[in-house]
Amino acid sequence: MMSKSYTNLLDLASGNFPIMGRERRRLPRVMTVAGVISELDDDQANSVSSDVPSSIMQDRIIIVANQLPVKAKRRPDNKGWSFSWDEDSLLLQLKDGLPEEMEVLYVGSLNVEVDSNEQDDVSQLLLDRFKCVPAFLPPEILSKFYHGFCKQHLWPLFHYMLPFSANHGGRFDRSLWEAYVAANKIFSQRVIEVINPEDDYVWIHDYHLMVLPTFLRRRFNRLRMGFFLHSPFPSSEIYRTLPVREEILKALLNSDLIGFHTFDYARHFLSCCSRMLGLEYQSKRGYIGLDYYGRTVGIKIMPVGIHMGQIESVLRLADKEWRVGELKQQFQGKTVLLGVDDMDIFKGVNLKLLAMEQMLKQHPNWQGRAVLVQIANPARGRGKDLEETQAEIQASIKRINEKFGQPGYEPIVFIDRPVSLSERVAYYTIAECVVVTAVRDGMNLIPYEYIVCRQGNSVSDSNSEFSGPKKSMLIVSEFIGCSPSLSGAIRVNPWNIESTAEAMNEAISMVEPEKQLRHEKHYRYVSTHDVAYWSRSVFQDMERTCKDHFRRRCWGIGLGFGFRVIALDPNFRKLSIDAIQSAYLRSKRRAILLDYDGTVMPQTSINKSPSQEVISLINTLCGDVKNTVFVVSGRGRDSLSKWFSPCKKLGIAAEHGYFVRWSEEKDWEICGQSNDFGWIQIAEPVMKLYTEATDGSSIETKESALVWHHRDADPGFGSSQAKELLDHLESVLANEPVAAKSGQYIVEVKPQGVSKGVVAEKIFTSMHETGKQADFVLCVGDDRSDEDMFEIIGNAMTNGVLSSNTSVFACTVGQKPSKAKYYLDDPSDVITMLDALAEASDSPPSSDGEPASP
Repeated sequence: MMSKSYTNLLDLASGNFPIMGRERRRLPRVMTVAGVISELDDDQANSVSSDVPSSIMQDRIIIVANQLPVKAKRRPDNKGWSFSWDEDSLLLQLKDGLPEEMEVLYVGSLNVEVDSNEQDDVSQLLLDRFKCVPAFLPPEILSKFYHGFCKQHLWPLFHYMLPFSANHGGRFDRSLWEAYVAANKIFSQRVIEVINPEDDYVWIHDYHLMVLPTFLRRRFNRLRMGFFLHSPFPSSEIYRTLPVREEILKALLNSDLIGFHTFDYARHFLSCCSRMLGLEYQSKRGYIGLDYYGRTVGIKIMPVGIHMGQIESVLRLADKEWRVGELKQQFQGKTVLLGVDDMDIFKGVNLKLLAMEQMLKQHPNWQGRAVLVQIANPARGRGKDLEETQAEIQASIKRINEKFGQPGYEPIVFIDRPVSLSERVAYYTIAECVVVTAVRDGMNLIPYEYIVCRQGNSVSDSNSEFSGPKKSMLIVSEFIGCSPSLSGAIRVNPWNIESTAEAMNEAISMVEPEKQLRHEKHYRYVSTHDVAYWSRSVFQDMERTCKDHFRRRCWGIGLGFGFRVIALDPNFRKLSIDAIQSAYLRSKRRAILLDYDGTVMPQTSINKSPSQEVISLINTLCGDVKNTVFVVSGRGRDSLSKWFSPCKKLGIAAEHGYFVRWSEEKDWEICGQSNDFGWIQIAEPVMKLYTEATDGSSIETKESALVWHHRDADPGFGSSQAKELLDHLESVLANEPVAAKSGQYIVEVKPQGVSKGVVAEKIFTSMHETGKQADFVLCVGDDRSDEDMFEIIGNAMTNGVLSSNTSVFACTVGQKPSKAKYYLDDPSDVITMLDALAEASDSPPSSDGEPASP
């Protein structure tokens, strides 16, 4: 029988996933939340948006990962299962950094297959004894999800391996993506079964569950949710090759906080968001954030640490001491270099062997004395590439040992079996140096473990050789996550065999005081930046990022993985046509201010001249003697006067209000503070310099302003050049009567005192002074320059230019943060609204009516 979670898989994979209904409850921890179900015109998903506080006040965190932090095995009698905590699991260790009173619940899969008739009992047992909620993946999904999409596509790509051929990495297989989506949906269902959306935090871990945030955000708009990636995040040039690149980025952005081990990984993610989604990040008081439809998605950079208590407890074990004695005897008179790596293609084990071979060649004095002990943990993945890597390693070991081996001495000791933490600690204790030559690795905590073990335990080491000065040496690849935090390590490019060999010689030849100083520096960092420090820091940032969740109004919009939540101020709402029409009819004097591009004219339109419908509507509004109608635009006066020549009574404010004309029969007024344009001779050569250096950029010359456009330039380079240009212009124009400002893909220089806000104030003041004070104001715009108009309305009411009883409709186009109190979705909505007002007007357009201007 096919699993219920597997139904509609093609719908899931294409992103058109259905409503996730609540299935039969098996688990007791369910909270029914009173709230409002908001159904959206373009989306069939339901989102809980509750204004009723939960009866459970205690915060709880649900940690979601591919695997639960428990070990499972069949009982000897084959009747049932026995479970125990996996003490090595990071998910278990991170509890130390969370608030003591916080309840922790785990959701994840088991590393064993549980029969369907046992799943209910196992679920109840794990919940009762371990507070774990297992997600059972059907075998057909599990294989394609984990060994397929995760290990064949994401893992290689995130480690910079491109599928150049079917035999090297494998081509993209959409059925594997479908299984990945289906598996993430199963995880989401298990979370939904136990979540209290008003009280719980959700913390999702690693690349296996990168689309899970969309499933959860779709159901709970205000859920407090973080995601941490434990693998590298590749550069945009690599990531952009993934066919489902935007789906994954948008899913991650449904989290409130996204965490990475290093700035490099975060920088690559931010670059992908910029290049593929057009999102730019901002840094405020040390915190990095992405504005995503009114929500600020926090970016956290914090390398994970080790569990100090676990390592120190192993150091006290008697069997460790016994094993250390054995190893000292085995390697008596030898200098031991140690490698501990998982067996996979990115760990650079063979590069390490080749470097050891090179060192023995270049420095024959180490022959017979230096030994590289390489521990290879069992492989997690599988495939042809891994088999080739294993064969290459075995061939190198055989060659090196045959070439340099002597009776009683083998330069390479290869341990190809699982090694317990206790035995690993014993090897750390006797190793003079640890070598990590991974060509790409998310974090790699082996150097941290080694440092703590070399520090030893104060009690057990008081009578041993470790009671003296502590020392350790590290050789680490510059391509691993822990490298930036280990400033005393010898960093190497593992691809350079010769330099790695020299680093090995340097490490084991270094004088003792230098080793001690490097060790002390590392131990101070590792002991204070442990796993508890990491989880505490991430959780605190999650709290900070989510603190305004229940204050804001949220809407979920979009289909499939295009789903996102719009978060807006509680007072921000869609403009009601009935409400504005009613206020319009009651009013005696009206001011109507309209932006052009993006407001009555779609930004995407190629033909920028107004349609006949727009001309007709504006003429109708202008024909009403109660109305003063203005188009307020950044465009030049020539094009605007030409386009709107049929509208005789229309007022036009061109170039953001530098030129103003009250009607066609009136002359143009100049509203700038200065008519001196000598600054153009200074600014234009600077702009030309940047235009020549920035492919895809251009200069627009207006009568009163110069605008540098970089919309068609490389996003990263264009943005960087825009910042440089702005600084350059501000410097050279410091004594000129102009202002240099940056906008969306532009840098503009224009006379001081010119803005849409100033022209709006001029219109309101002029009406007031001529005894025609407006009692109805409609102001519509779509971009940053229009925010000046919205802001000035409040000031005008404060200083009496507008009455406190004035009906004000400041409206932005598009659902986004704004100083306006209303929004309309797009220019077509604006036209519909203007049509309603035109119908309500007192009189049709007239050629002999009184001008609307004062």
